Amino acid sequence: MTKPPKFDITEQLRRIRAGDGPAREMLLEAVYPDLHRIARGHLRKERSDHTLQPTALVNETYLKLFHGAAIGFEDRAHFFAVVSQAMRRILVDHARARVAARRNAGGERVDWDTSIAFGSNPQVDLLDLDRALDALALEQQPLARLIEMRYFGGMTAEESAQAVGRSVHMVRHELRLAHAWLRRELARHKA
Repeated sequence: MTKPPKFDITEQLRRIRAGDGPAREMLLEAVYPDLHRIARGHLRKERSDHTLQPTALVNETYLKLFHGAAIGFEDRAHFFAVVSQAMRRILVDHARARVAARRNAGGERVDWDTSIAFGSNPQVDLLDLDRALDALALEQQPLARLIEMRYFGGMTAEESAQAVGRSVHMVRHELRLAHAWLRRELARHKA
C-alpha cells in the first residue's frame, strides 16, 4: 500500500496568493488539527474558567486571517507564526474586554483572572505579558518571535529551529535569553 503524498502547506499558501479560492478550504482542512493543538496550547496557559474554547479560538483566528486583508504567507513556518500571534491577540483582546467589563460593573465585584502560566513563574498576567512581549519585539524581534512560537504556538525547539533556519542549540539559547529578558521586564513592572 502506498502512502498518500504529504500535504504541502507552502504550496497551498502559494495557490491562495494566486487567487485559488478552493485552496483556502483545502488548507483549513489540512491544518485544522495543528490549529486546534495550538489553540489548546494557548488556552492551557489561560485561567481554567476561560469562556473561549479551542474550536472558537481557531474559528476567530481563521476569520481574522482570511476574511480581512490578504496576508501573503511566505511558507509553513510563517503561516503558523502568524496564526499563533493572531491567537495571542484574540486572547489579549478578550482579556481587555473582561477588564473593561469589570470596570463598568458599577462597583459590583466580578471574579476574574487574566493570568497564564509562563515558565517557572506560575502565574503571569496576560496583559502584562503582552506588553512585555511588545517591548521585547521592539528590541529583539527574533527573540519575541521565538517566544511566540514556543509558548503560544506550542512549537518545540526543533520545530522553531526549522522555522527560523537556525540550529536547535541556538534556538534554545535564544529562548533562555528571551525568557530571562521577559522575567526582568515583568519583575520591573511589578515593583
